[in-house]
Amino acid sequence: MSRVDPFSIDFNALRTLVQVFDSGSFSGAAERLDVNQSTVSYTIERLRKALQDPLFVRQGSGIAATDRCSDIVAGLRDMLESYQAIATPRAFDPAEAAGLVSLSCNYYERLVILPELLRVLRAQAPGLSVAVHQAFGSGGAQLKRGDSDFLMGPIRFNDSGLYKRRLLNDHYVCVMDRGNPLASRTLDLASYVSAAHAVVTYGGNWKSNYLLELEKQGILLNQVLGVPSPADLGTILRGTDLIATLPSRMAASMDKGVVIRPCPCPAPFDIDLVWTSRTQHSPMHAWVRQEIARIANSVPPASALDAETHRYQEIGSDVSM
Repeated sequence: MSRVDPFSIDFNALRTLVQVFDSGSFSGAAERLDVNQSTVSYTIERLRKALQDPLFVRQGSGIAATDRCSDIVAGLRDMLESYQAIATPRAFDPAEAAGLVSLSCNYYERLVILPELLRVLRAQAPGLSVAVHQAFGSGGAQLKRGDSDFLMGPIRFNDSGLYKRRLLNDHYVCVMDRGNPLASRTLDLASYVSAAHAVVTYGGNWKSNYLLELEKQGILLNQVLGVPSPADLGTILRGTDLIATLPSRMAASMDKGVVIRPCPCPAPFDIDLVWTSRTQHSPMHAWVRQEIARIANSVPPASALDAETHRYQEIGSDVSM
């Protein structure tokens, strides 16, 4: 193939290469970049000539990156993020800001952090809009692809090139209907394991800490029901003998038709905020990070919820079953 001068390639072409690599298709990259597919095809053809490599080859009905393409993209990510940091203005006025902030998180963070964050944004930065992506087990990939600016959750990876800030810590409690026979006594491990459980499966893409801790001990719960989200558990548990194991802050948000009991496997965990160098130097994103951290700092500690759990137990014991 005829050679194109590599120094004639601009940053936009390099960004196109990364987008094709991440999306796995020319059409997907075109949609992300909001350009025609023919523009993407032309750009990749110029890059092939400049870099002297096919970059992508046909594989079944899709495309696959060459080994050299993978190496090139790995080097480009840091370079493009550094350039974006250089090109980003430092001054930031929330009241005058306009843009999109994207978050990857799950039900817990949407319950505990997101409502107050939206109130802050509407009051102080009404020109900012928010897109929320379901994280489950793919939040890290969403963050690295640039689909989201921030990832909030119980992070289980520690990849290089990421920034992390601790937001909250929590632990698990048991939730059940007031009429459940287990509601009138303290749960030991044996009665907990043999009870009928409603387990949040998160679509099979995430496993809660308490389940991982039990598995380490070779223990499997008597799972009677699996649900993809904890959103409707309060209603589901009513009038049944099922119990569910949930983070204490999530359990505390349920109505008084259910009772909360200490869990024999509390399995403490942390909620972190994670971002990449792409947004590290952005004044807008720095301001949003600061607000998220401030909101998390104002959330009552899980120990305060334990005191409420004990009070709730006393009330529940006085209710005729």
